[in-house]
Amino acid sequence: MLGLLFTAFKKKRSLEETVLKIQQGDINLRNDIIESFKPFIAKAVSSVCRRYIYESDDEFSIGLIAFNEAIDKYSPEKGRSLLAFAETLVKRRVIDYLRSQSRSKEIVLDFSQNEENDQSQIYLDNENSIQEYEKQKESEKRKEEIQLYISHLQDFGLSFDDLVENSPKHEDARKGAVMIAKLLMDDDDLKEILFTKKRLPVKQLEGKVDVSRKTIERNRKYIIAVAIIINGDFLYLNDYIKGVING
Repeated sequence: MLGLLFTAFKKKRSLEETVLKIQQGDINLRNDIIESFKPFIAKAVSSVCRRYIYESDDEFSIGLIAFNEAIDKYSPEKGRSLLAFAETLVKRRVIDYLRSQSRSKEIVLDFSQNEENDQSQIYLDNENSIQEYEKQKESEKRKEEIQLYISHLQDFGLSFDDLVENSPKHEDARKGAVMIAKLLMDDDDLKEILFTKKRLPVKQLEGKVDVSRKTIERNRKYIIAVAIIINGDFLYLNDYIKGVING
């Protein structure tokens, strides 16, 4: 795709540099880049609608507006490429549009049987596309979160399996370990020891909780694993902690 951009502008400049110039007010360059990336926009819109998209389609217009919005809002400091950001925004805007159309659509009862079936199928296809896209994005976010979590665990010489293998067998024991992890994260001094020295401050914790040193030592890996989740504010993994607390 970058090759197409370089051919269009006959000048070697990165896509991000091009966007910066557009954000500074180069209207002609904006029009050129939007024209060059129409196939990209159509492909992103088509992946949501699950059908071939023509430039005359309303969904394509929504995608075009979203791509233009992505150019205005893009910032390289966020660590994502323009195309990744634009694709996400285009799909999100098209999904919002399809949802609004589904909510506002009135069913006409005097359709012929075939026409009614066609309309129902279109509605179901749109709904299924939206649901499938949302499931896919959620799955991707979960994978990204787990990969990030694994990297944090490795700093302590732990693995993702430690969260499962070292989970206390009894429910009360698991709840107790989670509460110790919460207490650990609420205490700035103990938190600093954990993340600076990469070890559980067992001695200090012993004086703050109503469990023995032996119990803390036995659940050391599990407490650290849970503390990392709490500190990192992991959206999906936090559901695990809530599940433990709520039984």
